[in-house]
Amino acid sequence: MGHLKGNKNMATATARHLLVESEELCNELKTRIANGEDFAEIAKEYSQCPSGAQGGDLGSFGQGQMVPEFDKVVFNDEINVVHGPVQTQFGYHLLETTSRED
Repeated sequence: MGHLKGNKNMATATARHLLVESEELCNELKTRIANGEDFAEIAKEYSQCPSGAQGGDLGSFGQGQMVPEFDKVVFNDEINVVHGPVQTQFGYHLLETTSRED
């Protein structure tokens, strides 16, 4: 955790998410994952984002590349914890940051 910050946009992260239409379904899926079901399998079955086919994997991205609601969670909240529902213009997301480089 150095205090030298070069380019402010150097933070990168890898994350996975799933996207559904309703907050109710989002909460239900979050509970199922908390109870041990596989995030990737649930994303494949339910996610309305094309990333669902990859189990919700969004790969690596930099701060500012995703919608602000995503950035807020991905670059500030705990890693390897399923966060959500996070509402965006697209619907309701569950979001898990799998790694982060500040």
